Parts: sequence; structure tokens; C-alpha cells
Amino acid sequence: MIAIIDYNAGNVRSVQNALTRLGYPSAITKNETEIRAAEKVILPGVGEAGSAMRNLRNSGLDEVIPTLTQPFLGICLGLQVLCEYSEEGDTPCLGIFSNQVRKFEANEIVPHMGWNEVRAKEDELFRGLNSPSDFYFVHSYYAELSADTSATCNYILPFSAALNKGNFYATQFHPEKSSTQGTQLLLNFLRL
Repeated sequence: MIAIIDYNAGNVRSVQNALTRLGYPSAITKNETEIRAAEKVILPGVGEAGSAMRNLRNSGLDEVIPTLTQPFLGICLGLQVLCEYSEEGDTPCLGIFSNQVRKFEANEIVPHMGWNEVRAKEDELFRGLNSPSDFYFVHSYYAELSADTSATCNYILPFSAALNKGNFYATQFHPEKSSTQGTQLLLNFLRL
């Protein structure tokens, strides 16, 4: 079973629908026992970093997530809260990735919304995909580049389109909304 973490962020159902289409059973949960027992864990999200971290702290999941050992995928806001810090709401995050999350400059077209080119390093998540490949983005904040960056995108400046550290993977783009390449990326994660 795949656990989809429920922390009152948007986009949880669309991720579950994508998993169902791929034939993988999942449960939307905030129950620690279910999350620890899951084969894989996904932290999707659309929303705001401060309230997302508050919800994770209130449920105790801020302490649980860093201790998980199974393959873990953060998507969009899920990537950002796995980082060290977010400028959005001046928010200390989970610190799994060393990245700082910054706001795109206000004088540019923000949010970054639509299809954009992603260049991946050799990474299990991108197996079988061309580099570059196009993925679908919707975000106003971005994770800076770091040693954990596994794929980059350029919008205003280069930023981390994907991160990987041990069993933790994350994408700033939405694989569940990214056509065949997004489907392949999700399958790569589900087959880890």
C-alpha cells in the first residue's frame, strides 16, 4: 500500500487518482502506524509552507517523516517542506534536504505555471526519460540548487526541479499532471 500523507494541503486526491489509474492501491492518512507500514510514502501538496509545517507539527508527522526508511516522494509543496527553510512565512522546514526555498522575484511573471524543460542527472526517478523532458509546474517559490539537486529547471534562474537524498525524492513539478513523462516518473518511484 502507498501512503499519501494528509496534512490539509491541496492536490492529494489528484495524486491518489493517478496511483489508482496505474493500478497501485493507496490510502490518504495521517496515521503514523499506517505511514510506517506503507511500502512507499508520498507527500503531495499545493498551499503555503507555514500552514503546511504547522499541520505537520500538530499531527507529530514532522518528527515521523525524517525517520522513514522506505522510498518517499515529495511533490511541489511536499518538496519545499522537505527543505531546510522557506522564505514563505519565514518557515523552518523538515531539513531533509539542505536547500533554502526562495520566492521568485516579484517583477517577473509569477507564479511559474505551465510546462517547462527539466534536465536530470542520472537518477532512478528519471530512468527511461529523455533529458531534457517537459513537466508541468505551478509554484511561486523555488528550492535553490544544492548537492541534493537531481534535476534542474530554468525559470528566471536555475532552480532544483528535483531533489534526492537517500530514500527521499522530491519534485517541484507535478508528475501526476505531466502526461506520459510524469506517468513514467511515478512508475519509476513506485518500482523502487
